[in-house]
Amino acid sequence: SRKRKLESPSEPPSKSKRMLLRPEDSIYHQNNIGSDIIMALDDVVSSVADDRTRFEVATYRTLRWLDRCFEAHARPKEQNLFPIVQGGLDVSRGGLRDVCLAGFRLRDDKAPGYAIGGLAGGESKEDFWRVVDHCCRALPDAKPRYLMGVGYPLDLVVCTALGVDMYDCVYPTRTARFGVALVDGEAPGTLRLKSHACSDDHRVIAEGCGCMACGGGYTRARLHSMLKNDNPLAASLITHHNLAYMMDLNRRMRRAIREDRYPDFARGFVRDQYRGQEQGGQEIPAWVVNALDAASISLSPIKNDS
Repeated sequence: SRKRKLESPSEPPSKSKRMLLRPEDSIYHQNNIGSDIIMALDDVVSSVADDRTRFEVATYRTLRWLDRCFEAHARPKEQNLFPIVQGGLDVSRGGLRDVCLAGFRLRDDKAPGYAIGGLAGGESKEDFWRVVDHCCRALPDAKPRYLMGVGYPLDLVVCTALGVDMYDCVYPTRTARFGVALVDGEAPGTLRLKSHACSDDHRVIAEGCGCMACGGGYTRARLHSMLKNDNPLAASLITHHNLAYMMDLNRRMRRAIREDRYPDFARGFVRDQYRGQEQGGQEIPAWVVNALDAASISLSPIKNDS
């Protein structure tokens, strides 16, 4: 019943005891939490699983559960319920991703936006971008597309070019707890503050950054020392920096889109990370070249007329 009240469990949940979560339960709790966007309960299978039957079961179950989620949703005018596209890595014509997408089109009048799920689970980057591209081409342009569990800066730049609007990921905060800061520049775009090179580096993480670490004048050397001495403040400061970096990256991407220059922005970001062996850097990965090419953004070398 929708009207039942939440009750505190008499004892903490046991890791050895199974708990039943139905679509109705999931929506009931999300309605009580009150977030602006809530997610349909789906059946997600590891993207690297080798079990076609299990993927088929999950795809059709996701569609059945979606109907139950819509039916249970008590606050449709206040909260946006997003379906989640499943179907593994099958982007063949009429394949499992198409089956899920076709089912969503039949329910489009109830969905204010869509999520792409089942990725970032260990699949190859080539498979990853092809699924994202396939889903974005099939989902409506007028509704937001949310890519679940993806948060590497390069992935955001590439997938935004493919048509994704929203992301979520633990990466910026989790990597901060290991003493790793996100920065612009050569791939992988990180600064390992525990490394000996930072022990005598009196610059802040990134000049011009207004986060609590950089704006507060905490140098790389000081953060290095704090990390080595297990000072918990260091992880908090680096976390704040990484979140500020991701916020700024999203602002830059949004600005480039509004000013109709996103292709140039994407090229600049990628070439800043991958400068090529002749410049002492790395070559651009093939998957990045292929994905941006699918988005009509060429990374071919610029010819010098001279």
